[in-house]
Amino acid sequence: MFFIREHSLLHARFLLVVLGAVALAACSDKSAPAWSGYAEGDYVYVAAPLAGRLDAVAVQAGQSVAQGAPLFTLDAESEQAAQQEAAARLASAQAQAANLNLGRRREEIAVTQAQLTQAQAAETLAYSDLQRQQQLLAQGFVAKARVDDATTQLGLARARVAELAAVMQVAKLPARTDERAAQRANAQAASEVLRQSTWRTRQKQQTAPSAALVADVFFQPGEWVGAGQPVVSLLPPGNTKARFFVPEADLGGLKAGQAVTLTCDGCGAPMAATVSRIATQPEYTPPVIYSNAQRSKLVFMVEAKPSPQDAARLKPGQPLDVRIAVRP
Repeated sequence: MFFIREHSLLHARFLLVVLGAVALAACSDKSAPAWSGYAEGDYVYVAAPLAGRLDAVAVQAGQSVAQGAPLFTLDAESEQAAQQEAAARLASAQAQAANLNLGRRREEIAVTQAQLTQAQAAETLAYSDLQRQQQLLAQGFVAKARVDDATTQLGLARARVAELAAVMQVAKLPARTDERAAQRANAQAASEVLRQSTWRTRQKQQTAPSAALVADVFFQPGEWVGAGQPVVSLLPPGNTKARFFVPEADLGGLKAGQAVTLTCDGCGAPMAATVSRIATQPEYTPPVIYSNAQRSKLVFMVEAKPSPQDAARLKPGQPLDVRIAVRP
């Protein structure tokens, strides 16, 4: 009887130990909650800032493109014509500005030089005539009026020489400072117009801003596309994230930068991610009072970003299970 009673006590103790282990396991499972969510993609919608007819689409949905790869082209005939006109106007303004920095042409200077030479010869002749008239006056052969006329002619000849010499000097000078500054400003304005025209022409052909997957193509060649209307949507690898919802009771255990683990059907090994955002407002707010029952309905949206390599394994809309990462 004693043996049987002792055996029964040992059996009872063993059952208590097993029940305690089960209770501890249940408590540990309760302390590591799992939340449901889904994969979300931040799409890049590529559009042209100008309207136009869609000439060509270089990609299709599901295609992977590299950074700088051409996506689509709009009709740019009008922009190209405006660019050529702006280039011609710039060349004209620059030529005029350069011309103002120079003197007159060699042919024009040669004409003025010939006139100056002729005036100098006339001055020499007038001087000789004045000396002759003065000698004749001293001898009494002419009146003093003849000497006065010769003196006047010499003065006129000298004035003409001085005039043409000044014209020669001015002919070799550039235009006035204000005129040259105004023409340089005109050339700069023409340059800016050309830059604008070049930009508008370049905007008619859009390229991929980064390596990405082509998610969708919204227009086909021949259709009219409005300014700013997306033609192609892209999904870069780093733009896929996990979005899940955490009950109000579990929110205190999460913070930005915390590591979590993502699992999904058919994804293979769990993926590590980092909490990047915690919503400041709940998704559901009870109408009147935050009772204990109502608080259990409060959920907060949380976002976590995996590495670009793991993000490529996720598809937007794919259901996910999220858990706090366990430290090794």
